[in-house]
Amino acid sequence: FLKTALELGADYVATGHYCQKTIIEKDGKSFYQLRAGADPKKDQSYFLHAVGHRELAKTLFPVGDIEKPEVRSLAEEYDLATAKKKDSTGICFIGERRFSDFLQQYLPAQPGDIVSLDGEHLGQHQGLMYHTIGQRQGLGIGGLANHTDDPWYVVEKDLDNNVLLVAQGNDHPALFKSSLVTGEVFWVAGAPPPLPLQCTAKVRYRQSDQSCTITEQKGGYQVEFDAPQRAITPGQSVVFYLGETCLGGGVIERTA
Repeated sequence: FLKTALELGADYVATGHYCQKTIIEKDGKSFYQLRAGADPKKDQSYFLHAVGHRELAKTLFPVGDIEKPEVRSLAEEYDLATAKKKDSTGICFIGERRFSDFLQQYLPAQPGDIVSLDGEHLGQHQGLMYHTIGQRQGLGIGGLANHTDDPWYVVEKDLDNNVLLVAQGNDHPALFKSSLVTGEVFWVAGAPPPLPLQCTAKVRYRQSDQSCTITEQKGGYQVEFDAPQRAITPGQSVVFYLGETCLGGGVIERTA
């Protein structure tokens, strides 16, 4: 988007993301940092952690320093058609359709077994792609004989054997992990900060900041949390922060 805009002669691009940026001086040079939006309920810096400081220099976030109610008020004041439009949720680029229907167009469903951590066969899933760690809804295994009424949760996906592993109870130990490993990390500043580093991280959108320590290891980085984290999911992103500044992030490869 930015590349095309610059080729067309634009000076900047503007987006509606709830983010901010700030300029700092380092070694006699100026560069931009990505910061969380002023509205903590709408902050979208998690999604933009792979936007570098050079791109930030040419990007504007006009709603990043105000909260959503004020955005609504301004939209009404200027009689914009979207002033009372319902907030968008989910994955905006697939349109108004079920996520499972979208996936079916690109990935063949491969049904397999749902198994407890004790090895008990509990049912069948329609495809591992439809499930995520920590998921409760849609498993279809409630009301089992010889089990309590506590809900079941996805705790692991055995990709090699196409098995969905589940455990019972919202606070089951298998749902919690203290560390994770990520491979390549995109650093907004263009280079990693001095490591090891104590900072905070999010392993999903809208999660509160979680204290952690980042250390470099062969082929990537290890993140050790001060407190165990629920439902860390390989394939999702871990994003790092120092205060309100988004340092960057990477894709979670595995828990450790």
